[in-house]
Amino acid sequence: MKKYLLFLVLSVALLPTSVWGQANLSQIDSLIKRMLPEASEVGISVYDLTAKKSLYTYRDTKLSRPASTMKLLTAITALSRPDADNPFRTEVWHDGVIEHDTLQGNLYVVGGFDPEFDSLMMDSLIEEVITFPFSVINGQVYGDVSMKDSLYWGHGWAWDDTPEAYQPYMSPLMFCKGAVEVTVVPGSLQGDTASVSCKPVSSYYTLTNRTKTRTPSAGKYLLSRDWLTNGNNLIVTGNVPTFRKDLINIYDSGSFFMHTFWERLRAKGIVVPESYGFTELPSDGAEQMARWETPVQKVLNQLMKESDNLNAEAMLCRIASQATGKKRVTAEDGIVEIMKLVRNLGHDPKDYKIADGCGLSNYNYLSPALLVDFLKYAYSQSDVFQKLYKSLPVAGIDGTLKNRMKNTSAFRNVHAKTGSFTAINALAGYLKMKNGHEVAFAIMNQNVLSAARARALNPLWMQIVNTCKKSTLLFERLLCLRVCFVRTVLIKQC
Repeated sequence: MKKYLLFLVLSVALLPTSVWGQANLSQIDSLIKRMLPEASEVGISVYDLTAKKSLYTYRDTKLSRPASTMKLLTAITALSRPDADNPFRTEVWHDGVIEHDTLQGNLYVVGGFDPEFDSLMMDSLIEEVITFPFSVINGQVYGDVSMKDSLYWGHGWAWDDTPEAYQPYMSPLMFCKGAVEVTVVPGSLQGDTASVSCKPVSSYYTLTNRTKTRTPSAGKYLLSRDWLTNGNNLIVTGNVPTFRKDLINIYDSGSFFMHTFWERLRAKGIVVPESYGFTELPSDGAEQMARWETPVQKVLNQLMKESDNLNAEAMLCRIASQATGKKRVTAEDGIVEIMKLVRNLGHDPKDYKIADGCGLSNYNYLSPALLVDFLKYAYSQSDVFQKLYKSLPVAGIDGTLKNRMKNTSAFRNVHAKTGSFTAINALAGYLKMKNGHEVAFAIMNQNVLSAARARALNPLWMQIVNTCKKSTLLFERLLCLRVCFVRTVLIKQC
């Protein structure tokens, strides 16, 4: 149903501007009320950025849970800062002296909450470290995670969403997004144990393989771990009829990073202490040895295109760090900065609730009007808009919109952020009208428990466009839309 509402809004928005002036927009209100599933609630705002006027609103001040459209507020706030382009950094320091073949002192890995830091980056960082003339560390190896407080999940996150990879254990030291990719390949014979491989390779976790190839009696395939006890034994069980590739989060991302760093240093021939620990880098007397930088645009692209929760929280942490200058920041520090922009855009922050940066929290409440005002603000700032627009999924092309709005008038013309959660379907972003005007829009649909039901009418879009394309008045087009919908539902054809 969300997709149907989207088409309803976008199809009329794509009409020539002159048609809008002839429209009786109350007809849209009537259609929405009639076609929404029972108990469903929707808020809509559509604004012509080029003409600088509102095209349509429907309960646009109604508060709704935004799901991942929350990421728009986080990203726009981050991009609005004067230091927005500063890259994410992961650094290695030492506080001793190198004598003969030995580092007489400690090694420190300082986390900057880089959410894109992966196995190749880890290897590159280590290669830079080993260019220094030592093969023995006569001291300790420490991780510095003092950039952020110790809360690894956001306020209002569901504890039992773990071990899903979309809810990682957050830390200023992230490695492979705090997750392991598990690949399962069925054996050649029925009943064989399937082949299981994991990336990245690390002794930080263990693997238990209880699979059977093409054996239904083995039960449903399941990838889990002993997460209730904060364990990292990956358990793969059940029937494996075909190739599978899944992600699972790992407990304690900072330790996952440091264990792998320590392990790979040793693999390079460096004599390291028997274990690693965590402490802050000394304020003086330390020397930088290596650094890895990740551009903000790369983080932003992953954040928006793939709706990456970790990247959004990393952005929120950076906002807090840049704004406050504090050594140890909290999510609330970043939220304060978002709320400042809310106020600057003419809204009362007390009218909204923001609990995290990604929209995973059950406590977030925004409105379509607020989302559109953030989009309007971003559009008015060329540097912000350029980066944001580049990162947004494109209808029918990539990201979370890759398989949506194909063969419709919205194809390639919509750049927008999706938002999906239990009983929530939202979409907000930009679209290009036929006359070249840019439009900002937000659609927030609540209380549709079935996602399939919310999207059931998607195949009708192109039929509706083709049927109604010759209409000259908006009311005529909406009437045609209504008739087409009824006919399709009742007789399965249009």
